[in-house]
Amino acid sequence: MASDARLSLLPCRLPAPLPPPPAALRRSPRAAAAAAAAASTSPRCRVVWTAAAPARGRWWRRRASSEGQVQQQQQQQQGGEGEDVVDSNVLPYCSIDRKQKKTIGDMEQEFLQAMQAFYYDKKAVMSNEEFDNLKEELMWEGSSVVMLSPDEQKFLEASMAYVDGNPIMTDAEFDELKLRLKKEGSVIVQEGPRCSLRSRKVYSDLTVDYFKMFLLNVPAAVVALTLFFFLDDLTGFEITFLQLPEPFSFIFTWFAALPLIFWIAQAITSAIVKDFLILKGPCPNCGNENLSFFGTILSVPSGGVKNTVKCSNCGSELVYDSASRLITLPEPAEA
Repeated sequence: MASDARLSLLPCRLPAPLPPPPAALRRSPRAAAAAAAAASTSPRCRVVWTAAAPARGRWWRRRASSEGQVQQQQQQQQGGEGEDVVDSNVLPYCSIDRKQKKTIGDMEQEFLQAMQAFYYDKKAVMSNEEFDNLKEELMWEGSSVVMLSPDEQKFLEASMAYVDGNPIMTDAEFDELKLRLKKEGSVIVQEGPRCSLRSRKVYSDLTVDYFKMFLLNVPAAVVALTLFFFLDDLTGFEITFLQLPEPFSFIFTWFAALPLIFWIAQAITSAIVKDFLILKGPCPNCGNENLSFFGTILSVPSGGVKNTVKCSNCGSELVYDSASRLITLPEPAEA
């Protein structure tokens, strides 16, 4: 009964209901969270809400459409490759793809063919930009074709044209050009031992031995230098004495003395050995290198333009021709 009395004392009126929220706050929890993340300036609070699936879908659709446009452009470029100029083909020689990159031999052949077509056929097989790119690529690759002289390039072009069946010069002109290149010391005309089916002879090329020819001037240079010091000693070193501070006195003295010594050495050598030439080449039979001297020693000629030399290795009789720069093995060597 006491508890009932207490309950009767409690107020029987309920509290008034809360007022409705304002219209600006009537949002869904997800929208409210997205708005809060956008309004926040802290990078930690910028959390992507899982409700961003529609935006992600739009992003994927944009990406797919852009990829489709790129594929269409590539197909259009491939379809019009024969008509339009593709930038990737402007520098085909700089490609890093080993399967597509051309070898040095292929590029050298294209270079010579372009030169031949331009100078002899009077037509261009490639543009100036492509030719410059090809030449630059060959230079970077260390090719010696682009460093050749005009006569050497002409020789290579004539050789290629003859092999293709379209000679650009006569046999006499070709032989004359080849002999001129041999006398100039060009390495592109050195063919090594070879045989001729018509004459049944074996040939090999001759080259000038410049080191041996230099050694022929050494004795005369020693004599000239000894004569110079002897005259200097007789005059009380008046020849090599200049009133200049060191090291200028030494430098100017030898700058004036060396040309005189060189001239005296040349005069002594020319008085003893006249019109000398030393040629070397491999034996057509065994490949051993042999030397031959051409010239006049104290009015005694060496034998004209042809010398007969016996190989120091196999003993074959070799004919050295200084006019044609060839070694000839007259008869086939016995096996």
